[in-house]
Amino acid sequence: MTDAALPPHCTLRLATPADAALVQAQRDAMFVDMGSDPARLAAVHDAGVSWHARTLAAGTYTGLLIEGGGEVIAGAGILWTDLPPNADTTATTRAYVLNVYVQPAQRGQRLARALMQAALAECRARGVDIVTLTASDAGRPTYEALGFTPQAELKLLLTGGTP
Repeated sequence: MTDAALPPHCTLRLATPADAALVQAQRDAMFVDMGSDPARLAAVHDAGVSWHARTLAAGTYTGLLIEGGGEVIAGAGILWTDLPPNADTTATTRAYVLNVYVQPAQRGQRLARALMQAALAECRARGVDIVTLTASDAGRPTYEALGFTPQAELKLLLTGGTP
């Protein structure tokens, strides 16, 4: 992992299972920034910490953290999924980027871009050639500048009734 794209006061490191609560706290803050209900996020916080600890330990999730001034100021994650080959790839591992978050006071330093570049480098190193993510309005320009294109995706919540 390289720190080349980071401001001089920052370093990039991998998250460990011990970072699970921090990663979940960033995820909660990310969703609050996007308008989610903090009470609903609080209700799933502990389950999220457990999920991050488990998947970090198992290697099915890779966390990337940027430290600056003695604290973690930004982070992102990659969920590795096993899917069959298709017309776009013979590879059976795909990457889903999630949890991209930069503390508000640290925004404007291109930290999200640096996290994405590190994530894409990790994907290339693992032979992954399809990377997907769900973009917030704020993040969309960063992702599009890196070459991501909109895709058709549908969502159905199977709670509260049957369609």
